[in-house]
Formats: sequence, structure tokens, C-alpha cells
Amino acid sequence: MSFSIDRLIGKLASDTPRPPDDGRRRAAVAIVLHGEQVLLMKRVVRAGDPWSGHISLPGGGFHASDGDLLATAIRETREELGVELDGARLLGHLRALSPLSSGPDGVEVTPFVFACDRAVEPRPGPEAEAAFWLPLERASTGAFDSTYEYPGTGRTFPAWQVEGYTIWGLTWRILGELLELAR
Repeated sequence: MSFSIDRLIGKLASDTPRPPDDGRRRAAVAIVLHGEQVLLMKRVVRAGDPWSGHISLPGGGFHASDGDLLATAIRETREELGVELDGARLLGHLRALSPLSSGPDGVEVTPFVFACDRAVEPRPGPEAEAAFWLPLERASTGAFDSTYEYPGTGRTFPAWQVEGYTIWGLTWRILGELLELAR
């Protein structure tokens, strides 16, 4: 199967959700696509950050000043990677997911999908140690398939190993859902 942005057209939700005022934490991430690649980042190591040092999509917590979750994804992508998404085509969003580690009342994350006609050059900010492009075509073939054992728990999760990076958890689940829709 080859990954194609065109296969996503019409399969993504097109509304722009504003989080309900129910006390639950909300966040948004940007799935930035260029051709068959997706932009990922390695988070800096910070005490108290549950995703410290992990590979992730750019994104973060909703602020009331954002207005909606789409604005959160755009703001966070600019802050973390210096990437402006105003020239990108918004394809829609995937369903909201929660990290398994956050429990039933944890943060809910909405992934927004953007297609860029030109390659963007990420400039990692204070929250990102590095950024790289993951070839989704190769990921869809199983070329990167692996597992990840969460330190100190003995729990093992499906993962991708790519050029020394381990992609697992919520990021792996979101990208897996994207690949499923692109079939």
C-alpha cells in the first residue's frame, strides 16, 4: 500500500471543535504532511514533563485565548517548531484520543491534519530538541515495527524504531489511525 494524502480527503472530520467547559484538560496536535512524510519532533528532557524526551507531533494544551482546538494546534506548531501553517491546507481532524498513561480523566488530544505543498523547514524552539520527517509509506509496510518497554513498569508497547528514535504511545496510535484511513 502506498500512502497518499488524496486518500484522506473526505475521511476526516471537518468541524473546528471548541472544548466544552467541563473541567477536562484538552490539547491539540498538528499532523503536518508533505508528500508521504509527517513532521515529528523530539521533546526536550524536562523534570515534571510526563512526555519528556519523547517523540511527538507538535502540539500542546488548549488555552482559552486560542478560541478553538485548531488554533491550539497552529499556535503550538509555531511555538515548538517555528512552522507557520497558514500556507498549509487543512484536511480536517481525527477523533480525539487520550494517552493511556493519563487515565480516564486525563488530557484529551485532537489531531488536526495539514498538507503542505512545499517542504517546511522546522526550527526547534525551547520545547523541542530536534525535528525530523517520518516516511509514512515505509511505516505502513512494517519496516519500522518494534516494541518499547516503558522504564520501570515492565509494560511493553508497539512502537516504530526510526534512525535512533522510538515512536510509541499516543503518537504511534494517532499515526496508525491516519495510515488506516489512508488505505
